[in-house]
Amino acid sequence: MFKLAHNGNVLLDVHENSPPSAAFIIEALEKSPFCECRVDHEAINKFFKSDSNERMLVVASKHDASLVVTLSDDKMLATGELTLAEGGKVMTLDEAKKELIRAGVARGYKQAFLEQLLQQQFELPAGEVAKGVLAKGRLPIDGRQPSKLVSQVETLKDRLKKPKLREDGTVDMRDFGKLASVEPGVLLIKQIPATPGKEGFTVTGDVLPAKPGESNTLVAGEGTEISKNNPLELISAIAGVPVDIANGMRVDDIFTIADVNVKTGHVDFEGSVIVTHNVEPGMRINAKGDITVMGTVESGHLSAAGDITIKQGVIGHQLEDKKLSCNIISQGDIHLSHGQYSYLEANNILIDRQASHCVMKATKLLQVGQEDNPQGKLFGGEILDAQIVIAGEIGNESGAKMVINLAASGADVTAQTDQCFKDLAQTDSQLDTLQAAIEKADLVKDAEKKKTLLAKIGATQMHYCEQAEMLEKKLSSLEHHLHDLLEDAQLVVNKTLHSGVEIHIFEKVLRTNRKYPPCKVKLEENKVEVEFKTS
Repeated sequence: MFKLAHNGNVLLDVHENSPPSAAFIIEALEKSPFCECRVDHEAINKFFKSDSNERMLVVASKHDASLVVTLSDDKMLATGELTLAEGGKVMTLDEAKKELIRAGVARGYKQAFLEQLLQQQFELPAGEVAKGVLAKGRLPIDGRQPSKLVSQVETLKDRLKKPKLREDGTVDMRDFGKLASVEPGVLLIKQIPATPGKEGFTVTGDVLPAKPGESNTLVAGEGTEISKNNPLELISAIAGVPVDIANGMRVDDIFTIADVNVKTGHVDFEGSVIVTHNVEPGMRINAKGDITVMGTVESGHLSAAGDITIKQGVIGHQLEDKKLSCNIISQGDIHLSHGQYSYLEANNILIDRQASHCVMKATKLLQVGQEDNPQGKLFGGEILDAQIVIAGEIGNESGAKMVINLAASGADVTAQTDQCFKDLAQTDSQLDTLQAAIEKADLVKDAEKKKTLLAKIGATQMHYCEQAEMLEKKLSSLEHHLHDLLEDAQLVVNKTLHSGVEIHIFEKVLRTNRKYPPCKVKLEENKVEVEFKTS
């Protein structure tokens, strides 16, 4: 009854078969070998509605399976729409792979995805559309582990944490054993590299780079060098004592002395200094390295480019001009047991037990008490600057006045910001003047003179443009620095905050007029707020 034409159309000779209705033709098709072909309902219905003299009627057509591959906008996913065959050929695996290649898919393809989609040709009715994922890109995985510096030797600071045990079981707090020292060529630090991360890719094959873990550059301080055989190793270049610095070590010559007094005179040394007993009143120590005092410092003057560690206390008194007789100034950190009527200045100031009537200035942390849960006492005197202050008890029962300044360096940042704005205004004014000069030079008729003039103005203009860009970057840096400074500024009290304490955070002030339980004082919405601890 039906015939298949070369072009895939299914034909019916209407003169020979004289179909009575469209339903008859469709029912006959369903029972014929062409049952899966696409029925042309429009042609059949048109035949019965018009007086056509055509002998052959196209009642259906054969269609091969087809696959359309679509890539997502970010090229991280390739999906396929498989239109199943209608009386035609099914899509083979090789043909489907060619469609993937034509669409630009290069990575992330899995044959299992494609086979799963093609299998639906044998499960769904003819002409249905099956959809499925054909390829997936991979997002990059950033390196999670930062680089790590592993010390291979004992430093001076490590040694001071290990007092010698006597035979009776007690601890000798003045004896720390033999001084840790190294010879030239000793391995000081080994760097474990950061994990590199795993690169990602799009389905079209574009590489998505991964960020490696944070990497710190190994720093070779004085007396050390990066190994010529391994850039991840730091070795000693001279004989001396290894001392920790940020991201590295240095090796210092060491000057050791029992006491610093009128008999020994002042000490001024290019390396590090160790005093095994005390520093007596009026004596001075200047060191380019660290200063370590096993005993006490009384009304002395200590200055170091490195850390200053005083195992006992610092004791001074107030002079007639209200200055303090004991001054400890470090470009690194200060660590001591207790302080009284002394001036302390360092990056971090760490006091084990108590600070009374001291004037202190810390770039970052001022802590009174042991590291895990500081419970030390801080009263009297003044804190000139610090970013974070942590203590157990601040102030005392008598309500004696005490002043604490947090983020005081913000005033310097603000002053620098104001100066930047002034410099930027002057630079902009100069650029405006130069622009006017360019417009004036354009009117010069002599071509050679005009060219020379414009070149000279252009060079000056470039200088001011670079200056303006530099000032803009500096402004941005200052704004970020001030924000971070104020965001991190805080006073942490683990036990009691007494009345009579005046707390300045940048330009805002809080004066305590009662006793507070454990709390934290911060700048919130431009106001100094007290936040009580709940546990």
